[in-house]
Amino acid sequence: MNHLPQAWGRPRDDIYGAYDHSYLQSSGPKQHTQSPIVTGTSVLAVKFKDGVVIAADNLASYGSLARFTDVKRLRPFNSTTVIGVGGDVSDMQYLDRMLNSLDISENYGSAGHALNAKNLHTYLAKVMYKRRSDVNPLWNAILVAGLDGDDKPFLSSVDLLGTTFSSPTLATGYGAHLAQPLLRKLVEDEDKVKDVTREAAVEAIKQTMKVLFYRDARSMDKYSLAVVTKEGGVELKEDEQLEGQSWAFAETIRGYGTQVV
Repeated sequence: MNHLPQAWGRPRDDIYGAYDHSYLQSSGPKQHTQSPIVTGTSVLAVKFKDGVVIAADNLASYGSLARFTDVKRLRPFNSTTVIGVGGDVSDMQYLDRMLNSLDISENYGSAGHALNAKNLHTYLAKVMYKRRSDVNPLWNAILVAGLDGDDKPFLSSVDLLGTTFSSPTLATGYGAHLAQPLLRKLVEDEDKVKDVTREAAVEAIKQTMKVLFYRDARSMDKYSLAVVTKEGGVELKEDEQLEGQSWAFAETIRGYGTQVV
């Protein structure tokens, strides 16, 4: 019997015949990611009169397993922009390295100006569309929050197809179904942004993160939150904790388990 490590787990040659190595050939077509494995869930953002609030939890799930509990999915870019990324974590890390290189080249450049949130969103839209056209997409949904060239609040999204969308409230992943209706109660349209204070926007994001923790199986109660304003720049807190949770509503849910309807 062959006890060498490379033979472990293989059928015995003396009984089943020599192993067919043709299955190990790598001469087939080049393949790209078909389905993300380690993923992050929702990213939420809302405009207010002086800037933008954006938040994302710190969980990266391995399939349905809550595997990595300290993955930061908000990335500040200079003093006017924060990028929130949902979807595949490895693609997010690729984007982070790419944006870091872009940041360095901009800081050492001689042009004398910095990229604002609107410029960065245009850049990311081109990157995502190019990768989609190569049939090798980056499996991410991205929110770009910050200030535009006129120091006005800017919020827009781009997905793995390079599709872009702007709104006073945005959410990716499961948050697009659960968070958006709640955030739109605060800001219905662009005309309402001027009436929203920073405190109201932050509170709305916190309450919405709590709802997602209740309802989204891929979320957790530790999250990152950033506020972007002209006066304060980027204020990022990466270890916020949900407070005031109550599961009393669970007693009223009917239709599961041994409950009597």
